[in-house]
Amino acid sequence: MPDAVAARDAAGPQDAAAAEEASAFSHPPVEPDRTVAYGDHPDQVIDFYLPRDAGPAAEGVLVPLVVVLHGGAWRAAYDRRHLTPFADFLARRGFAVANVEYRRGGTGGAAGRWPETFDDIAAALDALPRLIREVPQADPRRTVLVGHSAGGHLALWAAARHLLPADAPWRTDGPASLRGVVALAPIADFSVAGKLDVCGGAVRELLGAEPEFGERLPYADPALLLPTGIATTLVQGRTDVDVPLAVAESYADAAAKAGEVVGLTLLEDVGHFPLIDPVADACAVVVEEIMQLAW
Repeated sequence: MPDAVAARDAAGPQDAAAAEEASAFSHPPVEPDRTVAYGDHPDQVIDFYLPRDAGPAAEGVLVPLVVVLHGGAWRAAYDRRHLTPFADFLARRGFAVANVEYRRGGTGGAAGRWPETFDDIAAALDALPRLIREVPQADPRRTVLVGHSAGGHLALWAAARHLLPADAPWRTDGPASLRGVVALAPIADFSVAGKLDVCGGAVRELLGAEPEFGERLPYADPALLLPTGIATTLVQGRTDVDVPLAVAESYADAAAKAGEVVGLTLLEDVGHFPLIDPVADACAVVVEEIMQLAW
């Protein structure tokens, strides 16, 4: 890999990021074994991937369930299909996988929908105990929630629903039944992400202009919803120019101040997209982090 790193450094960070993105998006989509609806909208579906090949599943033993939430700045242009090679990668390592779709931005390329994006994540996770019957090999007691980028935000948010304000429609009575959360380059702190103009101001688009932005922040920002009491690991590339390291660091610091230890795995010479690219070494590191929580 030294030659590849040297070439990347010579090209510059933006060129390197473009090459990493091109690699991640170069894989053909992998069709799921089953697709199940959790609502009436076309985007309210979950793709299930059964565990592949040998290992525990082949012996008739239940395997962990990995629930994945795709990124794409909550914008409609990016759907779950770009994460299907990653879902297949996990399935080939013995996991059962649920790849969740949800409503994203509407016309004009806006980021997310308020409140529909949050409605869908809550509804999908609430429906999982029923829908997981479609995957008899999956052990719901060993569920790990994984999200990339904007999906990383949604994963952290979903794990903190029991900490939402009392009037939040998505609030739960207690913590989610999760072995843990692995958030990959997550948009984890809205204050820092906003200052850095992450993904072209996507946070501001998701929550809206003032006064809506300030009013909605306590209902949406994971950095304000701590401690969750759920084992959480952030995986972050040091050279990420899409969601810079400062965002993950700020969330980890907020967790520490709230009395919670959040793991922060930093990967040298890695940007935003290798974390979900099956041919990248970083993706293998992600699997190891999931395994530590799941098995």
